[in-house]
Amino acid sequence: MAQDTILSVRDLKTWFKGRHLTAKAVDGVTFDLKRGKTLAVVGESGSGKSVTSLSVMGLLAKPGRIESGEVLFRDRAGAVHDLARFSPRQMRAMRGSEIAMIFQEPMTSLNPLYTVGDQIGEMIALHTTLNRAEARARALEMLRHVEIPDAARRLDDYPHQMSGGMRQRVMIAMALSCNPSLLIADEPTTALDVTIQAQILDLLQRLQAQFDMSIMFITHNLGVVAEIAHDVVVMYGGRVVEQAPVNDLFAHQRHPYSKGLLACTPDASRDLGVDGARRALYSIPGSVPPITNLPPGCAFEPRCSMAIEACRSALPPLIEAVPGTFSRCIRSHEL
Repeated sequence: MAQDTILSVRDLKTWFKGRHLTAKAVDGVTFDLKRGKTLAVVGESGSGKSVTSLSVMGLLAKPGRIESGEVLFRDRAGAVHDLARFSPRQMRAMRGSEIAMIFQEPMTSLNPLYTVGDQIGEMIALHTTLNRAEARARALEMLRHVEIPDAARRLDDYPHQMSGGMRQRVMIAMALSCNPSLLIADEPTTALDVTIQAQILDLLQRLQAQFDMSIMFITHNLGVVAEIAHDVVVMYGGRVVEQAPVNDLFAHQRHPYSKGLLACTPDASRDLGVDGARRALYSIPGSVPPITNLPPGCAFEPRCSMAIEACRSALPPLIEAVPGTFSRCIRSHEL
């Protein structure tokens, strides 16, 4: 594990085993996150993005479990830990203090029976030696960091008294209250309108620089990726199909799925025909195959216009198509 890497996931397999079926939600995922950088993990619903993040956090619900692989994390002291081997008690000590998470919907993540100040203070008290008054002062400081107006008054508000954007800022304040070195954000802007979304992204970038954090950003929105990420991992069917620096991915996609995702993104200039008429927005044909019944070869083959017989017979390896860019496609050299 390189010295500048804070998180290194190696051949991670997270499966959900039932009596008759096994859902391989994450099946051999590998990536690295550099210290102080943002790694975006993108893909359609069901691609394995959130399960990957929950595996890192140790928050898998039964019957989900890590079958194999490593989740290597470098803490502030420089020690490297394999989180996949941690006990529940060890993970509880790590969460909040070293690694924190922002969830997609803050209204379901915040307790409606407690004020936001009490909830942030509880996180601080759990992971620090601060007393109640000091924890409240720290909670107020964090609300000011995330730019909530009149923070001293809003500290005693309940979640339902705040807008969606303000609740998301509270979740960010809670996540950052113990100064974690790694922040995992699971689609934190999906439920917000575009104006608030832009404000949250700008806030995360400023706080990243201020607190010297690394961010793993889970999203399906490539517009968000262009705004915030340094590197991108594209997932499909529980596997990584492409990994590249963000500028390289947008300039030249090395997997048909990545190319399709980008084509699905609205673009005012591109979506106008030569006569000025609006063209229909492209959509990838077909649908994501069930995770319990993936094809034996490339999972994207049934929807891919470039598919050949070799794509159906064996799973393509993740290879370095060009320096720094990895692709799971046997025809990546043709793209």
